Amino acid sequence: MIEGIWAALFIFALAAFTGYEVISRVPVVLHTPLMSGSNFIHGIVLVGAMVALGYAETLAGQIIGFVGVLLGAANAAGGYVVTERMLEMFEKKKQPVKES
Repeated sequence: MIEGIWAALFIFALAAFTGYEVISRVPVVLHTPLMSGSNFIHGIVLVGAMVALGYAETLAGQIIGFVGVLLGAANAAGGYVVTERMLEMFEKKKQPVKES
C-alpha cells in the first residue's frame, strides 16, 4: 500500500513538472486557442475522476473523488465558456442600418 502511495505521488509530481514546463514555453498569444482546443482533455479528466470516485472505498477517497469530479466539471465548463468568448471575437459585427 505504501509503495502505491509513493508511486502515485511520484507520478503526480512528474506530471505537474512536465505540465509546467510545457505550458511555460507556449507564447501568450496561443494560450486561449490551446485551452479551447484541449477541452476534450478536460472531459477525459472528468471521466477519470468519476471512475476514481466510483472505486473509492473510504470516506477520504470519496471526498477526494468528489472534489476531483467537481473541479473537473468546472474546468470543462470553463473551457467551453472561454471557447465561446474567443469565437465571438472573430465574428463580423453587423453595421447598423441607417434610416433616411
